[in-house]
Amino acid sequence: MLKSLSRRTAIVLSALPVVALLAVAALAPLPFTVAQPGGTADVLGEHDGKPVITIEGAPVKDTDGELRMTTILATGPDASVDLGDVVDGWFRTDRAVMPREAVYPSGDNVKEIERHNAAQMKESQNAAVDAALAYLGKDSDDIKVDLELAGVGGPSAGLLFSLGIIDKLDGNGAGGDLTGGRTIAGTGTIDADGKVGPVGGVSLKTQAAKRDGATVFLVPKAECSDAKAELPKDLRLIPVTTLDQTVEALRALDKGGDVPSC
Repeated sequence: MLKSLSRRTAIVLSALPVVALLAVAALAPLPFTVAQPGGTADVLGEHDGKPVITIEGAPVKDTDGELRMTTILATGPDASVDLGDVVDGWFRTDRAVMPREAVYPSGDNVKEIERHNAAQMKESQNAAVDAALAYLGKDSDDIKVDLELAGVGGPSAGLLFSLGIIDKLDGNGAGGDLTGGRTIAGTGTIDADGKVGPVGGVSLKTQAAKRDGATVFLVPKAECSDAKAELPKDLRLIPVTTLDQTVEALRALDKGGDVPSC
């Protein structure tokens, strides 16, 4: 029968199964998550009507400027992401396509993931307090620090928490603010020894930072190339590796000294 068909018709008919397969693939759910810039929160101020940082047992200074932690907003672990969503995400600078397990490593159960993220946030907060008080040489037995950031999970606010505690207790160490009155944003995990770690989604977080008024973005040094990929205009990147180095970089920025760059 095929011999009686024209070559053009034969090619079209032969292509039909391929088109059908592509159509099925386009509609089939894929193991990806699509993310976009999320919200930011000033750790020196309030979030949802509550102070983010509350300190008892030591005098707290008034602060100018802002220290904004940044987030990404991702499709949920049980959301259906198809080929069209993936292709659209690849071609947009305000979207990122990420393997689902990279965003939700603890599984597909929403409640389980929420518990995991809450536990990570709590661990991050404890490490941030320990790192900040150790940097200042203060005893955690004498000073109580409470951190409150409702609706945000995971460890990526650790560095900003530590910087906020230091700014409220000591500023820049010379009577001024650690921020120098600027709106500074950033991201990064932190451990009790003050080591800063990478977090992911940095190119989206820089967009959130710029949108919310930041002029400086603190980025884990290992993620400099990712941060530069879609860097908004007039947003200055400062690579960081430890809490000590981050504070020194901010002091240098305020004094017009040498500041590291990506």
